[in-house]
Amino acid sequence: MAGHVKPLLAVLRGEKAGKTPIWLMRQAGRYLPEYRALRAEKGGFLELALDPEAAAEVTLQPIRRFGFDGAILFSDILMVPRALGQELRFEAGEGPRLSPTLIDAALASLDASPALLEPIYATVEKVAASLPPETTFLGFAGSPWTVATYMIAGQGSREQAEARRFAYRDPKAFQEIIDAIGGMTVDYLSRQIEAGVEAVQLFDSWAGSLSPEQFERWVIAPTAKIVSALKARHPETPVIGFPKGAGGKLAAYARGTGVDTIGLDETVDPAWANQILPEGLPVQGNLDPLALIAGGAELEKAATRILSVFAERPHVFNLGHGILQDTPIAHVEELIALVRR
Repeated sequence: MAGHVKPLLAVLRGEKAGKTPIWLMRQAGRYLPEYRALRAEKGGFLELALDPEAAAEVTLQPIRRFGFDGAILFSDILMVPRALGQELRFEAGEGPRLSPTLIDAALASLDASPALLEPIYATVEKVAASLPPETTFLGFAGSPWTVATYMIAGQGSREQAEARRFAYRDPKAFQEIIDAIGGMTVDYLSRQIEAGVEAVQLFDSWAGSLSPEQFERWVIAPTAKIVSALKARHPETPVIGFPKGAGGKLAAYARGTGVDTIGLDETVDPAWANQILPEGLPVQGNLDPLALIAGGAELEKAATRILSVFAERPHVFNLGHGILQDTPIAHVEELIALVRR
């Protein structure tokens, strides 16, 4: 897309922007009436995510409505376990379920089929062909630790207890699971990049539950391996790391993983992060999704503080986690106006 400046991509590459670019995690989803209509028509989340036509439409909906600086691929972090041989289904009101769980079955008993990821690359091609020239297209995957917690327990869990116990009890078997996820993830993100995404994000949603030593072993090391393999194949493509809940371990994550940008969750004090993170390293975040729901003076105060703290650093404005489904559309418009002002 020569000739067009992509503000978000420039910041992810370490440039200071005149205006802070903005996109929101889960910006395509249930708070939008157009999304709810399409999902009802398709019958369910998985049907929507695996239909390239529909998934491309969902990816583009928030861009049409709000003009965000970034579009993020509409998919799910559990596509990788599905390609590794687990059955994925979404229970109404319950969330995702994977079977057989790796508590009950060995990794070697699963039958991997990477071809199951093909619809996602088709979605990427469709979106890439339809995006406005100034919009950056983001792909993503789950980080190995977070994906492993789902593969082991078969579902999301509050303290990731099964995975944490497994990692201590049998580190060798756990390492094999982490390596399988990592290998598949490198190929998956690489194919997303070849199909048209311009940057990728690694979601480590459960990074916060590990002790420092375990964090080093199961979050930093596998992430560093993915980043370096991606850099070897696609040196120009920025990687955003989002280790939710990492807190005091953020600086170690930044130094140890080699990610180009660090996503901060809403529990992190921006001023502290600005001090402890390497100078010039781009950051992304970190408005509390509930401040967005509150709107008005609270939203303005929180957003203004984040913008002022990161004024001297390359910064992508985002939430500290995904947008919540009861978020008023007017508040999203309010936030965009505020950030662009």
